[in-house]
Amino acid sequence: MTDSMFAQAGPGLPFFILLFIGALVLSFFSVAVLVRYFEHLDIVAVPDDRSMHVRETPVGGGWPVVVLTLVSWIVFSRQGADAVNRAVLAGALVLAILSWTDDRRTLLPVLRLGVQGAVIFSVLALLPGDETVFSSAWPLWTDRVLTGLCWLWFVNLFNFMDGIDGLAGTEIIFICLGFIAIGLQTGLETGILQVATVLAGASAGFLWWNWHPAKIFLGDVGAITIGFVLGWLLIRLAIGGHMIAALLLSACFVADASLTLLKRVLKGEAFWKPHKTHFYQRAAMALGSHSRVVLKVAAANTGLLALALLSPAYPLVALSGGLVIVVAMLVVLQRDAVK
Repeated sequence: MTDSMFAQAGPGLPFFILLFIGALVLSFFSVAVLVRYFEHLDIVAVPDDRSMHVRETPVGGGWPVVVLTLVSWIVFSRQGADAVNRAVLAGALVLAILSWTDDRRTLLPVLRLGVQGAVIFSVLALLPGDETVFSSAWPLWTDRVLTGLCWLWFVNLFNFMDGIDGLAGTEIIFICLGFIAIGLQTGLETGILQVATVLAGASAGFLWWNWHPAKIFLGDVGAITIGFVLGWLLIRLAIGGHMIAALLLSACFVADASLTLLKRVLKGEAFWKPHKTHFYQRAAMALGSHSRVVLKVAAANTGLLALALLSPAYPLVALSGGLVIVVAMLVVLQRDAVK
């Protein structure tokens, strides 16, 4: 694997638990400070006709999650990082700065997408030729291009799905827990598991302040950067032979965002513009509750997480079960939306 920097004798489960709690506490108090600080500086999201919130809310609460994650990356890679992981770390920092700038003053979509694409394909260009995501039977450039496009879509769909209180933070925790559990089950390098643990803990600390009614939002600095890191974790699973697990862990967000995009394209709508037509958004508006929708998606994610853990031994059973869960979730949200 490319992550030779993570190949080290790892600590036991108690260390992971303490790491999670430590990240949670640091994030919790850091976000508490930012709520007051950003309110004072008037760094807020102002409600408009496409918003799911009704009052001005501070934006940029993803900073503590991003900083703790990147610091943990540096700490746990102290034995010498390879080029790929240095590129991921540098790319996350570039996207954090770019996205924070976008939070403060709106940047052109083509600029944002261009930088994101450049960062992603720079990382993939450094991957060894024997490490493929989809199939080693394909030409290498085909695998890299398809992987890059999927990663780019995931980064942006994660931002699109950060539209109601508590949803993105909950999704981060589920993906990270699945990654950690599968990593422990299959012997993935300790360092990357520790980074995922910090990301999960920091997101849990943030989630307290983001639960409905949210006192602060992730902002693009959080959603874009974290989407990039989560995308890399999912790619790592796929490279390690766990593509089905990667699909299951991300299925809730991917299904909602992808189907919504497809519907907008087929209707001839300006799909790149903000809107409120995702399954989860329409359900939240109809129910008058963000939390009820988040809990329903969390229930689906619980089943998908269990199937992801089952997937190394029973891949077809896990994939079939995951399809049933995702379809059921979308049907429930659609039913809620038309009540």
